[in-house]
Amino acid sequence: MIRLYLLGKKGLECLKGLDPKFLPSISDIVIGQDKNIVEDHAEELKELAERQGIPFYLGKDAPENESVSLQFAIGWRWMIPSEKELVVFHDSLLPKYRGFNPLVSALINGDSEIGATAFIANDEFDKGAIVKQRKLSVDYPVKIKEAIDKIALLYVDMLNELMADFQGPGLLSSEQNESLASYSLWRDEEDYVINWSQSAKEIKRFIDAVGYPYKGAKTKVEGSWVRIYEATVEEDLMIVNRVPGKLLFRQAEKVVIVCGQGLLGVDEFYDNSGEPTTIPNSFRLRFG
Repeated sequence: MIRLYLLGKKGLECLKGLDPKFLPSISDIVIGQDKNIVEDHAEELKELAERQGIPFYLGKDAPENESVSLQFAIGWRWMIPSEKELVVFHDSLLPKYRGFNPLVSALINGDSEIGATAFIANDEFDKGAIVKQRKLSVDYPVKIKEAIDKIALLYVDMLNELMADFQGPGLLSSEQNESLASYSLWRDEEDYVINWSQSAKEIKRFIDAVGYPYKGAKTKVEGSWVRIYEATVEEDLMIVNRVPGKLLFRQAEKVVIVCGQGLLGVDEFYDNSGEPTTIPNSFRLRFG
């Protein structure tokens, strides 16, 4: 029997997309809740599990189930204290971007390919043997939600294939290539802050990568924090005394902000609750 640890959009899509013929192999589901994202889909997961008649636990902890021989962790963010074999779904083409928020890091860095990996968890940091891997090309600009939706479809395919492997020949695995390994650090509130010294293209990628369902990029203006969810790269101008973060001019509702290289246009600002807000009606504004 199999236990599923599910969280967020990817967990929900995997439960929706699971081939019905595999449902009898599911012992139970552990549904995660995460206050750090705008929508963790816990209620939808709960309702779907109820409709499918699958026992579930809400929260990070669940009692051991002796009937379980294999576990899948999909979208999961916490340690799972169990000695049963565990397959973790990870938002990167391992061994690249081991660690935290790998998809966000890949989009910030402008990678031409993103992907997903299922690997067998062990005592080391995302170093387990790979049992499935899928990749896809990405064109910019792209928002994190769009990328998550695409990765979720890869997850569904991998889960169904792994379920078939489990019922058939077993899971086939290959070791990771350590020479290709890289790591992605955890992110907190400070990591949402825009660095105006970067180029406009880099800042645009950053804004798109940390937007919904995350809290969104932020910057200070006149001592107050504001969030930016949308921005456009504007044609650069010759600025003889370039200072990143200074407002250059206003165009109707849009403000144009100087970056380390290039200019960024912003039409709307939001407060920490996600509600639209305004900035001072002045040309002498400095962001950051």
